[in-house]
Amino acid sequence: MKKFCFSLLLVFPILVFGQLRNADVYKLPEMGKENIRENINIPGFDGYEVLKCDFHIHTVFSDGRVWPDMRVNEAWQQGLDAIAITDHIEYRPFKDMVIGDLNESYKIAKAHADYLGFIVIKGAEVTREKPIGHLNALFINDANKLDQEDPVDALREAKKQGAFIMWNHPGWPDDKSTLYSIHEQLLKDKVIDGVECFNFLEYYPIAFDYANKYNLAYMGNSDIHNLVTETYGGEKLARPITLVFSSERSEEGVKEALFARRTAILFNGVLAGKEDILRRLFLASVHLRMIENNSGYTELCNTSDLNYILLINNFQYNLPANKTIRLQLPKEGKIIVGNCYTGKDSKLEISLPLK
Repeated sequence: MKKFCFSLLLVFPILVFGQLRNADVYKLPEMGKENIRENINIPGFDGYEVLKCDFHIHTVFSDGRVWPDMRVNEAWQQGLDAIAITDHIEYRPFKDMVIGDLNESYKIAKAHADYLGFIVIKGAEVTREKPIGHLNALFINDANKLDQEDPVDALREAKKQGAFIMWNHPGWPDDKSTLYSIHEQLLKDKVIDGVECFNFLEYYPIAFDYANKYNLAYMGNSDIHNLVTETYGGEKLARPITLVFSSERSEEGVKEALFARRTAILFNGVLAGKEDILRRLFLASVHLRMIENNSGYTELCNTSDLNYILLINNFQYNLPANKTIRLQLPKEGKIIVGNCYTGKDSKLEISLPLK
């Protein structure tokens, strides 16, 4: 019996390929990439897992060029865990050709996401000129109710629905990240919950300070309109993403983490976030092994897909993703992590000795 089973295992691949590859048809399923996903390894801490998210995405239901379910496929393939569909409320240039209300793009994306076991969040972008600018409302129930003449009324309606409000790309389109009086009032009224410090192909250093001063979540997103690969290529970790430190892999977990401000941003090898978050992330990623106590000769092992730039006593060391380096560490002092921003003019500092 065992011999028969073994023989069958040998014959089975031949039968399969015989069916798929013959003189009439020679199929090449191995060339298809749609079912291959990047695995992104970023360790969590204190019981939180890291969810890779993009909370600013457009489809053909506003001014995007992509059907909603394809946004789910793109994100899944690139190793993301959650996205928000945030089509414009006021700007829908294809509405005569693409039929549906302001909730339709989410419905299409959500149906496909549920099939894949992926997280899609219902959102919308309130789109006005400065001074108020653009703001995303996440975790809403009905986008149609946000279609109001006064943008503040739209935001207040979103808050009634339990929304998390993100101030989008404060430095666009005039290259000035001005915090206007309308934003100050919205912050005072606790309407704005997060600020998009990274957007598309740029970031806004002063927004780091806004996040710190007003206790806002650090947010970074693609604001993608075209194909993601057309804009960012196919490399791993190419698009800007928000790292969410969540107690569970669910929409509810993401929402709780955003309102608790447990986020950081990753784009182009740069991390940004609140100091405590980035410190715990660094210490979860980097592990020390002392080789020789007297000299401080040490191994630092990076177990994550994040790259770190270490500045120690005026020397720079690169600690690449999933690599180990040897170096001499002073017994006291600090490591400045050169690619981890905790403010406009501040970078993450790690005290020595590492604990």
